[in-house]
Amino acid sequence: MISYLVTFTNLFFTVLDWLIIIRILLSWFPNIDPYNPLVMILRQITDPLLEPARRVIPPLGMFDISPIVVLLVLDLIIRPLVVNFLLLLA
Repeated sequence: MISYLVTFTNLFFTVLDWLIIIRILLSWFPNIDPYNPLVMILRQITDPLLEPARRVIPPLGMFDISPIVVLLVLDLIIRPLVVNFLLLLA
């Protein structure tokens, strides 16, 4: 049972990583309609993670590095903590 939870947790974080990466890539295309339903769903999923980071991390010129910081925190701190907690339950 725990192995399924660990697998699900890793899959969840991988999907979240890809959604943030897609959000980064979409920011390179200024002509994308922000009211497109897919873009709106993507923003609804990623904004709760990115907005707090944007309040703390100032942009470097015209570059917003908060998504990179969020990816690093998710993959280097939060994911290992959650997975190790689940493994402790086993």
